[in-house]
Amino acid sequence: MTVYLDHAATAPVRAEARDAWLEASQAVGNASSIHGAGQAARRTLEDARERLAAALDCQPIEIVFTSGGTEGANLALKGLWWARPESADGIVLPDGEHHATLDAVSWLRAHEGARVVPVPLDRAARIRPDAFTAALGPDIALATALVANNEAGTVNDAAALSAAAADHRVPLHLDAVAAFGHVPVAFRRWRGDASGSAGLVALSVSGHKIGAPVGTGALVVSRGADPTALLHGGGQQRSLRAGTQDVAGAVALAVAAELAEVERASEAARLTALRDRLIARLRADVPEVVLLGDPSDRLPGNVHVHLPGAPGESLLYLLDRAGIAVSTGSACQAGVPEPSHVVMAMGYDERTARQVLRITLGRTTTDADVDALLAALPEAYRTAARR
Repeated sequence: MTVYLDHAATAPVRAEARDAWLEASQAVGNASSIHGAGQAARRTLEDARERLAAALDCQPIEIVFTSGGTEGANLALKGLWWARPESADGIVLPDGEHHATLDAVSWLRAHEGARVVPVPLDRAARIRPDAFTAALGPDIALATALVANNEAGTVNDAAALSAAAADHRVPLHLDAVAAFGHVPVAFRRWRGDASGSAGLVALSVSGHKIGAPVGTGALVVSRGADPTALLHGGGQQRSLRAGTQDVAGAVALAVAAELAEVERASEAARLTALRDRLIARLRADVPEVVLLGDPSDRLPGNVHVHLPGAPGESLLYLLDRAGIAVSTGSACQAGVPEPSHVVMAMGYDERTARQVLRITLGRTTTDADVDALLAALPEAYRTAARR
């Protein structure tokens, strides 16, 4: 049996979410139809919207169900860009963002003439609020930022970033995909301007990171915001996303979100203890190991390490042969391993960026799983470092 320590890539589906999806999928009726079956589907959908809104601290009407974090980021970034004033041509883009954001902004730069205003990360992969604020101005169309870095695990000061964007009247998208279910995510509290015309106006989450099925997610869009839709053809979901709505997926997402929020504090404490034990033992058994990211202000289950002299893909292969699934933490485009852009954004060189592992614990992780990794990793490191 595989010891699964790659929860940041995707989490095991919760039995409750699976059962809720199966039950909802048995019902007939399109939620946009006006007959009885359709209206029953609509009630089920709107109940799911209300439950998810409670977990995200927003209003139900602000929830736009999506296929996941990538679609949410694209809808937010492209939609806000296309709705911008003509005088604004800049996008504030911190280094080390997820590729869903980086690639969407790169597309806007290449095809729409967007001007990218970068914000450097510090050595701990943190977006410094002062550097973020300095990038804002009247010619900025929108800004984006991670609530927590998906590789290094560092948790950013989302409230400070939101306040800075609001002060400068710049619409902000927060990517909460890595953070949701692990640290508090509060759209209403972070939203700088209640009108939604500036400050935090969009926040993206993904279902499969919290135990809902792949293909589920949501973008929270403030009621005062009016981004341009990516998909047209029916006017569903405030005309921000057209298409027949996935009722069963919405139900499963709501169930997973509720459970993640109920368990969040206790799971954070449990995973933090497991994480810290893992780090302490790694440092004792492999003295060369270097922990990346903030040592304490990080996601509870995240262990992101540099193992000098050992290519990450070699470690990944050796651990996989030992029955342990982890990640290198680097992008893999068309099957070709690349150096981690996050590690390079932290100020490390390319060689270091190729010698990292991202170990992520989750709700199914046990002490025995951690022990299995600790038993296998020192030898895997010695083998990889000799190659």
